[in-house]
Formats: sequence, C-alpha cells, structure tokens
Amino acid sequence: MVVKKITRENYWNPVVETLPPEQMRALQLKKFKNIVQWAYERSKFHRKLYQEAGLEPGDIKSYEDVARVPKVEKSMMRDIQRKDPFPYGDALCVPLEEVTEFRQTSGTTGSPVYQPDTWQDWEWWAECWAYLLYAQGYRRLDRVFIPFGYNIFVAFWAGHYAAEKVGCEVVPGGVLDTEARILKIQELKATAMMATPTYVLGMADAAKKKLGIEPAKDLTIRKITCAGEPGASIPSTKQRMEEAWGAKVYDHVGATEIGAWGFECTAQPGGLHINEALFLTQLEDIETGEIIEEPGRRGKIVITALDRMAQPCIRFDSKDVAEWAKDPCPCGRTFRVIKGGVVGRADDITKIKGVLIAPSAIEEVVRSISGLSNEFEVVVTKKGDLDDLTLKIELLPDAEGNREPILAQLKDQLRLKTNLGYNIEVHPFNSLPRYEVKAKRFKDLRKHS
Repeated sequence: MVVKKITRENYWNPVVETLPPEQMRALQLKKFKNIVQWAYERSKFHRKLYQEAGLEPGDIKSYEDVARVPKVEKSMMRDIQRKDPFPYGDALCVPLEEVTEFRQTSGTTGSPVYQPDTWQDWEWWAECWAYLLYAQGYRRLDRVFIPFGYNIFVAFWAGHYAAEKVGCEVVPGGVLDTEARILKIQELKATAMMATPTYVLGMADAAKKKLGIEPAKDLTIRKITCAGEPGASIPSTKQRMEEAWGAKVYDHVGATEIGAWGFECTAQPGGLHINEALFLTQLEDIETGEIIEEPGRRGKIVITALDRMAQPCIRFDSKDVAEWAKDPCPCGRTFRVIKGGVVGRADDITKIKGVLIAPSAIEEVVRSISGLSNEFEVVVTKKGDLDDLTLKIELLPDAEGNREPILAQLKDQLRLKTNLGYNIEVHPFNSLPRYEVKAKRFKDLRKHS
C-alpha cells in the first residue's frame, strides 16, 4: 500500500488528520468530557437524562466510560420541542438571542426536528465540510455549482459556505429549474457540483433528452459531491453517475442533528472516513448494544458532535448501519473508515419473506443492469399471511428489443444478491416518480394491508 506524503496540500488540517490513533482517542475523550459537562450544566433535558441514569460528568474518566452515557434518539428531540423556549425546547444550551441559524430535518420518518445553531456552530458546520471538500480535491480554482433549492433543510447550505472557506468560487442555482441549471453550468464552465445521487442522474437525463447536451463531453464538471442518499457508495450507482458526467463522484454523510461527519477522499478506499477530529463515533451491536471495535461486524452508528454548542448532539442514535474497514486508507489519514459507507438504516433494514434486506441492495442490482432506467420503486404488501414484493422498473427506450434477456438478468441478480423473488412490473419510460432531493423508492405497506 502506497501512502501519500503528508503535506499541507493533501489535507485541510494535516495535524489532526494524521494523528496517531492513541492521540486521537485522547483528544476525543477530552472533548467528550467537555461537551457532556456543558450540556449537564446548561440543558434541562440532558441534566435530567443523566441524573435518571445515575451519571454525572465527573464519572467519565476513560474512553470505555463513553458508552455509559445514555443515547438520544430523534423521537426524544421531537418531545423536547413541546417545551419552552419556543421552538426548540429544553435541550437548548444558549440564550435564545444567541441562535442565528434555523434548520429542520426533512420529516421523512416523522414530524421535523428543529435545529438551532449559533454563529460559532455555523462556523463549525463549514469547517466540517471544509475537511471533506478538501479531501475530495476541491481547490481555489474550482467553480462550484450548487443545484439546490435553498430552503429550511440544511442540505448543501454548509457545503456552500465551506466551498467559499476553501477558496472556491460558488455559483448558487437555487430558484433555477433543471434545464436552466444545466445551461448555467455550461455557460460558466463550472468544474464541480453537489447534489443527491438521484438528482445527479436526473440532471444528466434532462441534459441529453431536453437540451441535446452530453454532460460527459459538453460540460466541464469533473468533481461531484453527493449526500442525502447512499447511492454514491453503491458501486453501480456511482458508475452510472461517473459515466454520465465524465467526473469523479464522491460520497458524504451527515444529518441535521449531527453535522457532516463522514466523507470519501480522492483515494476512494471503498468506504468513508469518519471525521474523528470533530466527531466521536461508535458502532453498537443492533441487538445487544455491545460496542464493536473490530472489522467485519455491522452495527448502528452512535455519534457525538464534539464541538456543537447550541443544541448538543451527544451519543445520538443515528440508526445508520455500517462496519469498520480492515485496512487504513492509502491517503495517509488516520481517520477510521467505514467499509462501503453507510449500508442502510436500522429502521429501513426489514424482514421480507423471512429474509433481512436493506433497500440499497436492490438499488445495487437495478443500477448494475444496462437497459434499465435510473428510476425504480419497491412496494411490500401483505397477501393473507404472506409478504408480497413488487419491483417497478422502467426500460430505456432503446432497450425494448432486449426486454426478455434484461428481465431474466434482473430476476437472476435479485435472487443471487437479495435471496428474494419479486413481482416485476415494467412501467413506461419516465412514468415513475422523479426526485430532486431524497428519493422515496422503498414503500413498506404491510402495516396498512
């Protein structure tokens, strides 16, 4: 394995990105103690949570003690919002007049959670993103186009400010429609952009079909940072995006309540680095709660934002599922890597016909087969006492003549990769829903059946 020479050019913060593991753990423990003390003293919610668990900040003396701190879940944050001060509730650790930023979660798994940040927190957000953008090769000469409808969701807001912090030129594409965004990219010769995998593929389709533009040949985008969906860590989806745009595609993972905590680097080691300078991340066995340190075992990600002050994120149960990679990344960063990125969510991984499955496994199969469009939908229902699994797909117009071999390949690969059989429905091209932000392709309707 060839490791890059450690220079400022390779790393946003070369000191912390290459810290030996034992020094990193000591730094994380020190920061963790500080944020727990801060929350205990200033947040009614956290103080009550810790007192009910019989825990005081001084009880945290070693890294092993971190797991003694009670976890927080999104449902708890929703309950907090019913209390004063409006609209954030009693997890707020600063006076209301110090809050300068409002964001909220997308509400895909329930009512939205409101997230307050101070100006210092917002600077921290930009710093989180600066680590990842620099690791993905963003530099001062890049012109970054952001095809994002600026709204109350955090999405690429922090990416915008981080790109400026790195020194890039930023072109916001907020209220433009898809075709206008493509034409603006062409006009300004933008070199990089940020979007969900769904929208990256959707833009490429729109460029070809509506404007006669081949992004890989006619546009100058050479770096794409994805977020919001697991697609950029799914090899077949990543390949489709890279071929469509003639660009390198990089994944990133974060959340409104947590921050931008994981990223892929230019070495693309088959996984995502945890930004261990700013986050303390543990994997927890889904059934037993045991902390997993060794590679090869999947667990839930429990994560602490070590420097976020207004509404601290301490031992947050993200529900994301991952496993540690065996080998360090050849980029030279000592930040640990989760193999294959986030492979699913604990609340999305479901049992169908007795088989545990993550929706990302179905996406990997569909996107790996030539002749199928980028869009699909999975619907699970109940017929009597049995699960019924339907996969809706679209054939590309020029693939109609190969319908039977394509469907045969699809069925074989689904059986091989997911151990399940499916009712395959072929829908007319462009008839399935298209999305600009987070796609909702997996629908489990059994509880309504």
